[in-house]
Amino acid sequence: MKNSYIKSIMILVFCSFTANAQQTPAGAQKELISIVGATAHIGNGNLIKEATLIFENGLIKEIGAASEITPQGIVIDAKGKHLYPGFIIPNSTLGLGEIDAVRATIDADEIGSMLPHIRSLIAYNAESKVVESMRPNGVLLAQITPRGGRISGTSSLVQLDAWNWEDAAIKVDDGIHINWPQTYKSKYESFGQVVISEANEDYLKQVNELKHFLLNAKAYTKNESSKEHLPFQASKGIFDGIQKVYVHVKRQKGIIDAITLMKSLGLDQIVLVGADEAYKTIDLIKKENVAVLLRRTQSLPLNEDDDYDLPYKNAVTLVENDILVGLENSGQMERMNSRNLPFYAGITTGYGLTFEEALQLITLNTASILGIGQQYGSLEKGKSATLFISEGNALEMNGNIIVKAYIDGRDISLETHQTKLWKRYMDKYSQASE
Repeated sequence: MKNSYIKSIMILVFCSFTANAQQTPAGAQKELISIVGATAHIGNGNLIKEATLIFENGLIKEIGAASEITPQGIVIDAKGKHLYPGFIIPNSTLGLGEIDAVRATIDADEIGSMLPHIRSLIAYNAESKVVESMRPNGVLLAQITPRGGRISGTSSLVQLDAWNWEDAAIKVDDGIHINWPQTYKSKYESFGQVVISEANEDYLKQVNELKHFLLNAKAYTKNESSKEHLPFQASKGIFDGIQKVYVHVKRQKGIIDAITLMKSLGLDQIVLVGADEAYKTIDLIKKENVAVLLRRTQSLPLNEDDDYDLPYKNAVTLVENDILVGLENSGQMERMNSRNLPFYAGITTGYGLTFEEALQLITLNTASILGIGQQYGSLEKGKSATLFISEGNALEMNGNIIVKAYIDGRDISLETHQTKLWKRYMDKYSQASE
């Protein structure tokens, strides 16, 4: 009886998902479109105050000063508004979970430790109501990333207006994610902040286990006659330089040890993820040409004796030292909070970055780190027309009002379950005041 009741509840939950599925994905661009008069924030640090951007067949055909380019096709008057490349959220579990309290809706990790063969993409739910809620804030692309284990598996890059994971994919299996052993382990946490921690006595053992696996995987990839071993086979891309290695690590010692080990294995495409103490290892990061995806700025400092505003100024320090850095959003409520990505970047402007530099943290810098900088991340001729028009400064809450958005030139819907509720209750209160 109890099992029947639970099943009935689950059916109701999933039926509610189906009844409120996301908007129908947009069709391919059919007509040439010109956006005229907007302030164009290119994404590479540059800005055009009154711009004309023309795109056709999903690609940007022309962009420049409005006085120098004649509009063609359908003309959108965006005078007084702002034009941006689509924001990119890396290291995300979007589409891999819906309701944290309902385990059946979570598909972000697998049982086991060394899992390079696990592919997050095939578990991605393109019809997630959480995914569709990203678009009204300008977040149009995401790196879908697995969790758990020492090696979590491979991530893939998707656009956030699709029928299914095949339609969504823009770069498949871009890299393997490694969770570096913690130098300190938490005994108790409160709201994500470590209250009590102690040295991890198994740290060296765990590092050696990871090293042993990677050495075996490297040897396996060079021996074509080896018996089939799926995890080792799945690791081949990082040794061939086809895939990147994303190392999730927080502290200084872990960062140093991780970079040292990866370089000793001949791995050059290294990206640090989280990297709270990257500012302590700037010389090594620069020397080894390592990119960094920093933890979201709206976080508490890692250590009790850190500067209270360290998360706000961490990105500024790295940018000033010419390190390629982007922002990620792992942590509590990460899927839902991903829509706040532009505001995480906006905070850095209060600590030394210009708005155009801050924009790079969630556009071209991130695209370059993820290996899609030739197609996405900036408003440049020949690149994808993945962009949006905002009423104001999209890095500020009062300005981030998206009126039009395109992914690969497709005119996408900005309607979500949340916008429907907002309109519904706005009608309620307007009726009450009559």
